[in-house]
Amino acid sequence: MFDIYDVIVVGAGHAGCEAAAAAGNLGSKVLLITMNMGTIAQMSCNPAMGGVAKGQIIREIDAMGGYSGIIADKTSLQFRMLNRSKGPAMWSPRAQNDRMRFAEEWRLTLESISNVDMWQDTVISILTDGDRVIGVKTSLGIEIKAKAVVLTNGTFLNGVIHIGEKKFGGGRTAEKAATGLTEQLLTLGFEAGRMKTGTPPRVDGRSLDYTKMEEQWGDEQRGRFSYTDVDLPKEQRCCWITYTNTAVHETLKEGFEKSPMFTGRIKGLGPRYCPSIEDKINRFAERDRHQIFVEPEGWNTVEIYVNGFSTSLPEDVQYRALTKIPGFEKARMFRPGYAIEYDFFPPTQLYLTLETKLVKNLFFAGQINGTTGYEEAASQGFLAGINAHQKVNDLHELIMKRSESYIGVLVDDLVTKGTEEPYRMFTSRAEHRLLLRQDNADVRLSPIGHELGLISDERLTKVKDKVRGSADIVAFTKAHSIDPASINSYLETLDTSALSQNIKLFQLISRPQVGLNELSQAYPALAAHLQNFSPETIEDAEIAIKYESYFEKEHEIVSKMKRLEDREIKQEFNYHSLVSLSKEAREKLMKIKPRTLGQASRISGVSPSDISVLMVHLTR
Repeated sequence: MFDIYDVIVVGAGHAGCEAAAAAGNLGSKVLLITMNMGTIAQMSCNPAMGGVAKGQIIREIDAMGGYSGIIADKTSLQFRMLNRSKGPAMWSPRAQNDRMRFAEEWRLTLESISNVDMWQDTVISILTDGDRVIGVKTSLGIEIKAKAVVLTNGTFLNGVIHIGEKKFGGGRTAEKAATGLTEQLLTLGFEAGRMKTGTPPRVDGRSLDYTKMEEQWGDEQRGRFSYTDVDLPKEQRCCWITYTNTAVHETLKEGFEKSPMFTGRIKGLGPRYCPSIEDKINRFAERDRHQIFVEPEGWNTVEIYVNGFSTSLPEDVQYRALTKIPGFEKARMFRPGYAIEYDFFPPTQLYLTLETKLVKNLFFAGQINGTTGYEEAASQGFLAGINAHQKVNDLHELIMKRSESYIGVLVDDLVTKGTEEPYRMFTSRAEHRLLLRQDNADVRLSPIGHELGLISDERLTKVKDKVRGSADIVAFTKAHSIDPASINSYLETLDTSALSQNIKLFQLISRPQVGLNELSQAYPALAAHLQNFSPETIEDAEIAIKYESYFEKEHEIVSKMKRLEDREIKQEFNYHSLVSLSKEAREKLMKIKPRTLGQASRISGVSPSDISVLMVHLTR
């Protein structure tokens, strides 16, 4: 019934879809096994992609030939570039998506890849020959052979759903949990743990009073995730913002005695940076309100996602509290929020390729590694799918470096430091984030995708043209000067100081108030020159001009980090004397006393900024 596959991918969430697509596009014969073919690429929680640091990950996947960015663009309800008021290292794309269309597009994409087969079943164990995986066994008793296996089980491994005092098995609401696989992996010597995540209630949008909320529209100049020319929806939908209040909080507190989190029935650790509403009230008792984002689930549905109201309190408490939120007074609830506990495997049991150390050709990706978020999962699946293909074909492994990508930061953090709570990506986790911007992911990573065979010659040529074009614009600004008489009146309208002598355009554009497009309005020669380039190339050139000295310093730091990777640290070093280190870092470093700077950088709880402080101190 089944041939021997090159790669079997278990689970069809964001990690599994990217893994199957990557391996299939590289030439491997792939079987994607899912418990329910009707929920492929299901957006289990928020119907949105991207956000701070997460948007950078989606652009990196796209730059290397993955699909998350393309599908997010095709199915977006609205698009926003977050943090535009800050520096370019913080700019982060985010899209609200149509939940049903997103899943549909992913399934159609997978079906279009001839090397990818699909099978609906539950994997209950892996098959091994010595220390090597050779396939999987399903609940139907079918044994399917493969040269490599990628496990992307999400929240389904021994999943337990909690709503108040009620609990029942499940990987998502109305979907059964997966059993057997954890127990077998434990017998093979793997270490497992429990984690927890949650989701808010969904409500009927027709029952809400939007006049009591703040409108939140997407960007007028609509952006995109993908570097391809995928067609975008012609319109955008509005989202809204409202707030909780003391009445909401007091109502929620009535259910605390039945909260599975507070009573100890939930043993797994939840995400620190995406707490439930009851956890917010408990941890931030001094706040009298919390922000609630009211987000539509799609173009053709009235279902609303209540972002910021994740909870596992009894459903009646959830409902009574909801109706005290402005605009929700007459809300009708479609389904309650819930918490879910599930098994994960500490990622220190993996190599940087995401292959397990105990079983050869077995890869883990996504929430099974202790992460949270569609984007984090997708990037791991993408990397695992590539490396599974490379391994079975005796090709070079792909290891992403911290200095070249957020994906590299993510994987290095997981494998080297491990995680005791659901790991979420932040810009602060990347010590070289000024170099790892969302706008230059194609320049950084498309050559890697092209070398692998996932990026076409045409796409790489486009990237090279962008690089050449940006350099051309920068050179133009360094070669041409401007005089005070021709520009001072215009500078006054930009609220920046007048010139007293001729200066190069490069110097003038370095000012925060002056951009290339703005200056071109008053300098015809620049306007004529810019007509030859795309908006993306012009933006890249402007960033290069404004941050040239910062980029030089960042590249120097990258070079120093490479040289100091094996730099020895004296055992008697007193870390408490470095007040610039975080408290947690000082405690961990004093306890472990790493022998080298490289070892210190891999200690859980020691952040990239802590390592930078140590590096500067040791250099001195």
